[in-house]
This record gives sequence, C-alpha cells and structure tokens, in this order.
Amino acid sequence: MNLFRNLLFWLVLALAGALLAQMLLQDPGLVLVRFRGTDYSTTVAFAALMLVAGLALLWLLWQAVTLPFRAWHGRRDRKSRARLLEGLSLLQQGHWSRAEKLLAQAAVDDPANEAVARSAAVRAAEARGDSAAAQALLDGFGDRHPATRAVVAAERALLQGRPTDALVALDAPAAQPLPPHGLALRAEAMATSGLAAQAYGLLGPMRQQQALAGPRLDELQERWAAAALREAPDANILAERWDALPRGLKLDPDVVSAYATRAAALRWDDAALGSLEQALDQRWDEGLAAQYGALGGGRAEQRREHAERWLKAHPASPALLLTLGRISREQGQWSVAEDYLNRALAQGAGGEAWEELGHGFAAVGDEARARQSSANALRAARGDAPEEPRGRDLRQQIHDAAGVEGRDVHGVPRLRG
Repeated sequence: MNLFRNLLFWLVLALAGALLAQMLLQDPGLVLVRFRGTDYSTTVAFAALMLVAGLALLWLLWQAVTLPFRAWHGRRDRKSRARLLEGLSLLQQGHWSRAEKLLAQAAVDDPANEAVARSAAVRAAEARGDSAAAQALLDGFGDRHPATRAVVAAERALLQGRPTDALVALDAPAAQPLPPHGLALRAEAMATSGLAAQAYGLLGPMRQQQALAGPRLDELQERWAAAALREAPDANILAERWDALPRGLKLDPDVVSAYATRAAALRWDDAALGSLEQALDQRWDEGLAAQYGALGGGRAEQRREHAERWLKAHPASPALLLTLGRISREQGQWSVAEDYLNRALAQGAGGEAWEELGHGFAAVGDEARARQSSANALRAARGDAPEEPRGRDLRQQIHDAAGVEGRDVHGVPRLRG
C-alpha cells in the first residue's frame, strides 16, 4: 500500500512538472523589477532560479557565520554527556563524592539530561550520608520533571522510614500519572503505613505496567493479602477481604494463618477453625497444624476428630502430635495428652511441647516435673539440649507411653499376635 501511494505521488508530481514546463515554454512570462529608475526584466523561470540561488547563498553564509558557535555548543554538549556517563559509572562503583560532583554539574550544563543527572546526584549524596545535600539537589528540580522528582523524593522518604512523606510526594497532582516505579513505591509506602488493603489493590495496575517482576509481585500479593487480613478492623471487613481473595491465596499458609488469627481475635472461632481445616485438607502445613491446636475456641471433640484423621496421613508430624496433646489436655485427659506430647518431643517438637508438658504437670500437682519441663522449654528456646528426665530416660518414657495406646513411637498401630 505504501509503495502504491509513493508511486502515485511521484506520477502526479511529474505530471505537474510537465504541465508547468509546457506553460513556461509556451509563455515564459515576464518579471519586471524597477530599482532607482532602472528597469530589469527577465523571464519567470530565470527569476525563480535566481531566487533559489540567492536563498542558497544566504544559507551558506549563515552556516559559515554560526559554525564557531555550533562547534562550541557541540563541544560543550559532548563534555556534558561525558561528565554524565562518568558520573553514572562512578555511582555504580561507589565513588559517591566524585559521582555527586560530576552529576550535579551535568544536571546544570545539560537541561535535556537534567532528570537523569540530578536524580543520580541525589542518590550519590544520600549514599555518602549527606541528607542536606541530597535535599538541596532534590529542591533544584523546581517545577521541572515533577514525576521524576516525586519518585526520587519517595525513595528517600522510604529509606528514612517516612512512608507518609513518600505518599505526600507521590500524590502531588503534577506528578500524575505516576510511572511504573512510582506506582510500586506508592504501594510499598501504603503497606508500610498500615494500609495493606490499598497496597493490595494496586497489584493489578502494577502487573499491567510491569512495575516489578512476576515472582516479586506474587510474593507481595501473598504478603499484602496477609497484612490486609491482620489489619481488618471488624469481622465484616475481614469476611469481605477474605471472600475477595483468589482461591489459591486461601490455601497459602501465611494468608490462612493471618485470617485465622484475626478471626479468633474477633471471637469468630468457627471461621478461624474452618479456614484452617479447609487449608490443611487441601495442603499440609506444619505451622497451620500447630496453630489449629493453639487457637482453642471450643469444639474440642470435632477438632480432635479432624486431628486424628490427619494423624493417619501424617503420623510423624510433631505439630499435629502437639495439637492432639493440647486438645486432650483441654478435654481433661492428661494421660493421653502426656503420651501425645512425649511423641511430639520425639519428633522434634521442641520448646512448645515442653511448655505444654509443664502446664499439664502443674495442673495435676507434679511440681518437680512441671519445673523440669518449663526449664527444658527455656533451654529449647535458647537452642540448648533439654535435660533428661530423672529416673527413666526420655526415650523409655516415650516408648512406654506409646505402648499404652498399643502404638509404636510414630503412632502407627502395632500388629498383635
């Protein structure tokens, strides 16, 4: 199509030139110029040729006159670009002072590259710890390059722990619409300010503008979803935010844990336990299994049924054994709870199981073993080895406790006979 249009244009131009030439040959016309009483006459074609030649001569004279000025400006521009490139290179190498000096000079000498040079100079000044110089360079933007100024100001504010100031800089009307990096900084400032729900809402535009890499956006989606659930002020908003999440996030351990914790804090125990049960049925997670026992909230018998069903598939889970120990103690079945807790310790449950044992022994009046269990809980928190129980070693206690139920130390039923 373009070839056809070009061909048609040149054909029309050739026809127009031919018609003009024919008209000039038939009647060349007359141009009469009278200057100080003298008449000069010539044909139209010759007059047009002379006019073109005169204009060409004037252009050549102008080029000759301005050549030194253009050469000077070109040399200055080359030096400014070289200064900018050298300053950026020094910035990457960590020569902060030299980089700041060169970049600040480049920002003044080359208005076309001011945004790049001044932004880099601000980062160099901030890197060497001179906040006052960085602010002076930032103020040097004036009203020019408002979006770049907002992004650099927001970066400084976030590095200094001032997310509110970052939002103020990014919300400036002159900086709108924000570039992709500005959008990412705005979401980060919101999340840091306790506005994770608003930050989560910016993930869509951030993906559309490719503000961050895909894996990084997925990580932030999980983090901000969990934070938004933890920040929910009441049960209605918590339910609204939970229902708006995609199905995949409702199975993410961090997100489910945040929802269950906040629901339990709002006395919404059924929702908290239900979310944990659904997540554990779909995807096993030791942290959620431990949280299932720590939340409490009644329904002990139903919780125990769920936990025992999971134990068939995960007999060596320390978190699940700890959860069953807690539920059994909650039901007043201390001997069963002690068995589960000892088995949990054998699987590496650590300080939480020792602490639960301490509470249980204290409740039944065994103060010596309660103190020893509490001491072992502290040792486990410090990373030290626990003290072996007196009388019988721990392994024998666990073996005996497992035998009471007719199971081995991993909770698998023994075959008799």
